[in-house]
Parts: sequence; structure tokens; C-alpha cells
Amino acid sequence: MNVDLYDFALPEQLIAQTPLLERSSSRLLTLNKENGDMQHQTFADIVGSLRSGDTLVLNDTKVIPARLFGEKEDTGAKAEVLLLKSLGDNRWEALVKPGKKLRKGSVITFGNGKLRAVIEEEGDMGARTLFFSYEGIFQEILDELGQMPLPPYIKEKLDDRDRYQTVYARHEGSAAAPTAGLHFTEELLDQIKGKGVDIAFITLHVGLGTFRPMSVEQVEDHVMHEEYYSLSQETADLLNETKHRGGRVIAVGTTSCRTLETVGNQMNGELCARAAGGPAFSYILVMHLQWWMR
Repeated sequence: MNVDLYDFALPEQLIAQTPLLERSSSRLLTLNKENGDMQHQTFADIVGSLRSGDTLVLNDTKVIPARLFGEKEDTGAKAEVLLLKSLGDNRWEALVKPGKKLRKGSVITFGNGKLRAVIEEEGDMGARTLFFSYEGIFQEILDELGQMPLPPYIKEKLDDRDRYQTVYARHEGSAAAPTAGLHFTEELLDQIKGKGVDIAFITLHVGLGTFRPMSVEQVEDHVMHEEYYSLSQETADLLNETKHRGGRVIAVGTTSCRTLETVGNQMNGELCARAAGGPAFSYILVMHLQWWMR
């Protein structure tokens, strides 16, 4: 399939620059796949589309303030870093800007020298390996100097960092939010549970693949960057039980969906085999709703 088929016009005036005060008030478009009927609702109405016996799969990754603004140590030129994945020992996989001027050996400083990064390697798809030096605790420095990695078409500053986190975010490590889940509130999740719907959690940390454009003509030729995911035995058992009782496995967003697809297609280990219960899940509904689209 040609990648040009995915191009579409999105007028800037239709992109809200700030999220709604109430998360569940965003618009919801429902499509009946049997008869093609479409309905325009609000996200809170999703409860009516769920059935007792279903299992909702949520990605509990937590976004880190991964965007850092600094300067090149030798010239004072502005530099930007987007942290993607911790490699351990103070090393991170990251994207840098401007990429052509930030090569191996370049040094970037942040916060008047509070944080210093040396580019050690240049990787695939424009990635860099950075080594950080600092005094104190890295996470505390990152919380102080870093900014949330909002999409490039959001120009307004995000005053409340929690609005770019799901209410169930638990495990830090993601460079972007699983946006479909941003619409849920604690109250809405309680309503869903009260209807007899189980909730399962997986973890997938969004990485480089989300930020790099396709450089090929055919979608099938595109190589995705690997992302870390975790799916517990408890979740695997619940998904199998849901399938056996005839319930639906409902993936919230593309991150949850591709995690389930990966687990369902990998039959090498006990966890994967038990999680899949077969070569693929029989029913997955993907809800990918942008928080800034009202």
C-alpha cells in the first residue's frame, strides 16, 4: 500500500491548542462495523458501547518530561533533545535538533551547566546515543529542566503536566502519551467496571518509531523501531478468560493494539502463548481519539 494514501488535510483551526476542562467531554465517533452506521457522541457515552464480560485493555505507561532545550557548548548555538529510551549508565537514546550540527563528539549543556550531554554515537533513523553528566538525581533534574513532548502542531504551553498523562499512568518511560486513553476519568472507569467490564493493563513505552516519518513508498517496506512492552501473566490469563467466555478484548489506542498483536503473533514463550490463545485476537476495537480534537 502506498504511503500517500494516508495523506489527508487537517485544517489548523480544527486543532484545539488546549484540552477540555473535562476529559470525558471530548467528541466520540462510533462506527457500527456491521451496517456502517455512524454516531456522533461524547466520550462519556462509551459506556453504552461496552458489554458485561468485555475486557478493556489500557496502556499504563507514564510520559517523562523528555524534551530538553540547551545550547552547544562550543558555539552557544541553541540545541534541542528529545529523550526516547534509557540505555542505563546515564546513557539515553534520543533525537536531536539541529541534527546536521549535532554529531558524534558534540557537547550540549542545559540549565546553565546543571546537566551536560555528550553525543557518543549516531544511530539509525537520526537517533543519537547521549551520555549525561550531572550532580544529584537525574530524574529530579529532568523534572526541573524538561518539558512534556507535545505534538509539533500544539503551539500552546501546557501549564498542567498531568493533562498529558492518563489518569492510570504508572510506569515512567514513554516519550509520548497513549492519547486515546487521555479521555478516561476515574469516575468513567468506575462506571465501566460497574457494568461488568474487566480492565487489564499492559505497558508500552512510546519510542523512536512514533516520531520518525516513513521514508519508503510502500507501507510494507517500512521498518518499525522496537519499543519496550510488558504484559503480566495476570493480564494474559484475563484475556484468555475473556475470549473463552465469548467476551470482547477491546484495545484502547494503537499502543495497546500493537502490543496485543505482537503478543498474539509470538508463540515462542509460555506467556505469549497463553496471552494469545491462538495466532491472533478474535476481536479488537481500536479507539484512537486525539485529546486536542474537540
